[in-house]
Amino acid sequence: MQSTFRTLLLGAAFCAAGSASAASIEVRVQGVTAKGKVLVAVCDKTTFLKDCAYSGSAPAKAGETIVTVDGVPTGSWAVLSYQDENDNGKLDRNVLGIPKEPYAFSRDARGRFGPPSFEDAAFEVRDEKAVTTIKLR
Repeated sequence: MQSTFRTLLLGAAFCAAGSASAASIEVRVQGVTAKGKVLVAVCDKTTFLKDCAYSGSAPAKAGETIVTVDGVPTGSWAVLSYQDENDNGKLDRNVLGIPKEPYAFSRDARGRFGPPSFEDAAFEVRDEKAVTTIKLR
């Protein structure tokens, strides 16, 4: 009896772990010009400012460009976005490493002498769809 109960308990735990919900994040990127494309990366704390697991892009539309990133698990995430104006696939920087193309982080996070911290940019994703607005600068 105890063995059966333990098996059922383990099975229930496995099913619960396997059914973690995934969400779509709709990123409304404002301050866009009609050049190139807008890229978005969704990062957790361990991948922030590195190789983010979720990303998306859309052709730049003057004013606001919406990029949707699907399949993001619920939890704490930060969004990074930039407009690749010359469509070369990277964020262009000057000799000091300062971005030459418009960029922004979720929650309008800004760093003093570099990028913001994950905690300043992070927000919780709980539903099947989350919406965040970012203003490029």
